[in-house]
Amino acid sequence: MLPLVVGSAGGFWIGDVVWYVFGWLQGLFTNRLPKVGRIVLTPMLNPQGRIVGEFSVARIGDDDFFLFGSQAAETHHSRWFLDHLPADGSVEFRVLALSLFGLSVAGPHARDVLQSLTRTSLATADFPFMAFRRVDVGMIPVWVGRMTYSGDLGYELWVAPEEQQALFDALWAAGEPYGMRLFGFRALMSLRMEKSFGTWFREYRPIYTPLEAGMDRYLKLDHDFIGREALEAEMARGPERRLVTLVVEPHAEEPADVIGDEPIWHDGQVVGWVTSGAYAHHSGLSLALGYVPAALTEPGAASSGDGGFEVEIIGHRCPAHLQPEPAFDPQGLRMRT
Repeated sequence: MLPLVVGSAGGFWIGDVVWYVFGWLQGLFTNRLPKVGRIVLTPMLNPQGRIVGEFSVARIGDDDFFLFGSQAAETHHSRWFLDHLPADGSVEFRVLALSLFGLSVAGPHARDVLQSLTRTSLATADFPFMAFRRVDVGMIPVWVGRMTYSGDLGYELWVAPEEQQALFDALWAAGEPYGMRLFGFRALMSLRMEKSFGTWFREYRPIYTPLEAGMDRYLKLDHDFIGREALEAEMARGPERRLVTLVVEPHAEEPADVIGDEPIWHDGQVVGWVTSGAYAHHSGLSLALGYVPAALTEPGAASSGDGGFEVEIIGHRCPAHLQPEPAFDPQGLRMRT
């Protein structure tokens, strides 16, 4: 992959008295809040234990946090936070909206490009995966997060809107020796499929639970949070369905990739549905994310009967099989090193 650049906008800021903000915010998220200078990923649940949001939470000080979620769900998420603010006004919540803009630099030379513009060491030992810090990029103060939705080495850069053009121009000039290219949202959606990364509205919605969505690593039962009781009950009985990645064999005469909402068949019956799909250009696979009964995700279960899964595309039932690990860099080494 080449180093790439994409633009975005959005985010929230929360802050005030440290112990109060921390306790209040921790009670909304299933994962532990990060240490200062770090980022964590976390779902947010309703009392029924279903997903009402999924966020990157960056802690920039003892009592200050940035929350990054889906731009399309900004109003939805804002209502949830505002509805749950303490009545005494001790916590300040502000939607950053267009007051903070982002650029993403991703690819095997992403560090080389960014390092050429800053004196801050970006070596993994000094700036590890999921770090979040203020960095001077050229003459521009930038919030830099060591993370990327592309699945490769990458950084998310957040600046005031009046600085975005200057930041872009600096990155573009620094990236020229490495063959830097632009990429957009549709390319990013294809890249995330190879990592089996879910996204809001498609894989993560209030009809799904975090256990169904495979978000187990972000569930910590060492604190109280909204939806914990329902989550523990589901843990005891097990989820009814699970999010899976499927490799689909397109029809020979009318080849097409899935885009979402296609039926998933097993043993001659419709058992689930596709949430996202795309052609994965790096691995050369036609991939689909979707929900199927949890029992069919057990080893050997999907190969019983008439041969396993099929995905219906334009009237054709195309063979499909489970992809148990990401098609690209399954151990995540490229993001972390």
